[in-house]
Amino acid sequence: MRKYPTNMIRNVGLFGHQGGGKTSLAEAMLVSAGAIDRMGSTNDGTATTDFDPEEIKRSISINLGLAPLEWNNHKINVIDVPGYLDFEGEVQIAMRVVDAAILVTPAQGDVEVGFEIAWGHAVREKRPRAVFISRMDRENADYFGVIEQLRSVHGTAIAPTQVPIGQADHYRGIVDLIQMKAWEGVGREFNEVPIPDDLADTAARYRGMLVESAAEGDDELLEKYFETEDLTNDEIVRGLQAGIRAGKVVPVACGAPTKNLGAAALMNLITQTFPSPADIEPVTVVAADGNETTREASDSAPFCALVFKTLADPFVGQLTYFRVFSGSIHSDTHVLNATSSKDERIGQIYVVRGKNQEPVAEIGAGDIGAVAKLAATHTGDTLCDAAKPVKLRPVEFSKPIYEIAITPKTKVDEDKLGPALQRVMSEDPSFSFRRDAATGQTVMSGMGETHLNIVVEKLRKFGANVETIPLKVPYKETIQSKAEGQGRHKKQTGGRGQYGDCHIRLEPLPRGGGFEFVDAIVGGAIPRQYIPAVEKGVVEAMATGILSGNQVVDVRCTCFDGSYHDVDSSEQAFKMAGIIAFNAVAPKANPVILEPIITVTVTVPESMMGDVMSDLSGKRGRIIGTESLPGGRTCVKASVPQSEMLRYAIDLRSITRGRGVFMVEPSHYEEVPPHVAQAIIAEYQKSKEQ
Repeated sequence: MRKYPTNMIRNVGLFGHQGGGKTSLAEAMLVSAGAIDRMGSTNDGTATTDFDPEEIKRSISINLGLAPLEWNNHKINVIDVPGYLDFEGEVQIAMRVVDAAILVTPAQGDVEVGFEIAWGHAVREKRPRAVFISRMDRENADYFGVIEQLRSVHGTAIAPTQVPIGQADHYRGIVDLIQMKAWEGVGREFNEVPIPDDLADTAARYRGMLVESAAEGDDELLEKYFETEDLTNDEIVRGLQAGIRAGKVVPVACGAPTKNLGAAALMNLITQTFPSPADIEPVTVVAADGNETTREASDSAPFCALVFKTLADPFVGQLTYFRVFSGSIHSDTHVLNATSSKDERIGQIYVVRGKNQEPVAEIGAGDIGAVAKLAATHTGDTLCDAAKPVKLRPVEFSKPIYEIAITPKTKVDEDKLGPALQRVMSEDPSFSFRRDAATGQTVMSGMGETHLNIVVEKLRKFGANVETIPLKVPYKETIQSKAEGQGRHKKQTGGRGQYGDCHIRLEPLPRGGGFEFVDAIVGGAIPRQYIPAVEKGVVEAMATGILSGNQVVDVRCTCFDGSYHDVDSSEQAFKMAGIIAFNAVAPKANPVILEPIITVTVTVPESMMGDVMSDLSGKRGRIIGTESLPGGRTCVKASVPQSEMLRYAIDLRSITRGRGVFMVEPSHYEEVPPHVAQAIIAEYQKSKEQ
């Protein structure tokens, strides 16, 4: 593929809900442009952009896929973005490197949540938007209904550029509302036909909507529109170009990708009205001195690029995808990774289409390419000219909302687990892991159950076989009353024996008080050098709990008496006495189990607030308050036991059909209700027996 000037490049992403037809649209665009010979399918595992074994196995997109093509003397870099809600991180990273977002939605039913989420990210990133209404050939297709639905939410910004000729089984072409011409045909082989008589009035009415939207993109055109209520075809194009670039106009096209209907017209719209990298505002970067500056999308500017994806390729090793924001990059050169401050040798550069790599000599400003075997470069890093180092704004990923615990199957797997987890995290910044100090578990955090299941498969691919285990809740224990007693450790086995004897008093501290040890020994009942050993024994006993094996907290322990032996006493003997004393006294001090309480903030459509509040109440939650937000959404704040929230990401997605989002933060500990405590104790006793 030849090098294209920056103003002849279009970087577009296909976004939307799972199953909306994004991958099929990418296939139709590739076939129409002659980039591939035949259309692949997600169902049979032959789609160009879905080549990962897990994607083929599950018939869903997991990773964003590249599909560059040539059309009308332009290069269009198409990025097929997963729509499954677990892979929102892919949406966020793709939105950073495209210059326009094409939001794909089926012609049937309501606009789904994946579409809404992608729209929100496009708005936050200030990306121009367009809508493609897919599946026009399917039953119950209703192009006009979707248009009205979109207009009811987004107003006159929604600008239909086409009217379908027929719908469902009768869908066969479009009326181009810019040129007011009708076209029928498959792929790039379509022919002009007369506008059907029964569509003339509809086409005229929707052309009026288009003219109104286009006029709003340009003040001069708006003035003319107020005077004449019409624009020329060229003026419509001019208005669309300005309006799309400013985010004021959202053009709408339609098609049936699986039958390769509509892709060619969409690509015409992209090359005719979408902005090139040269039309976008210069990118903001942070220079070495910490000050912000800008870089223009020009080959003559210093080089800087954002790494937006790293993948383990079975043939070339790690493959690094990057978007060049300024300057150009050549094969067999050196660049600086400004994020890690390390030099990277750039070997052969590629243009990537799906799993296929085409070697090229150079990637210019605004274009997208890939390079293999970079040692210290990960997703989100900035590559730049070492002589003029800068950093691009990092991608802001949503916080993980779902957690699972894992354990290695063998000692070999345990040795490989750490590096494998680090490797996955370097590829996928929406994933994280940690070692939970309170429970001792390795905990993985991600965007949902499917996301983490796929991470487990990746770990196995990297040589670390793991299995998932129930996530432990970091319960604690405490006491509610005062008690005292004795702990004596006496052992005689011939020769020097062991002797330690202490009397302790336990009493509760206020919640959050931690642990206090009071030395109240008088008269040398226990020699001074042995007092710390008693404290060590008590602390060790507290770590394994009284009722459920969990740490005991908020306790004051006073050592007030004891005895010793001149020969047989030792630090170890008094430590054992401390353990025995605590285990003897604590059960008499009315011990209870404490559970962690978290504050959860849930944002949902107002119509779903009641269901969410009811669900939280059913989880032993206490509603703290609600707040109305713009856009018909409501924020619900509640205090809920952590044990009830382990699968809340899945529950909320089910209740709200994916339209709810939530955040949690630790709050405090509270006493567990008796019936819950009984279940915790029973589970602990069962695990001890096993």
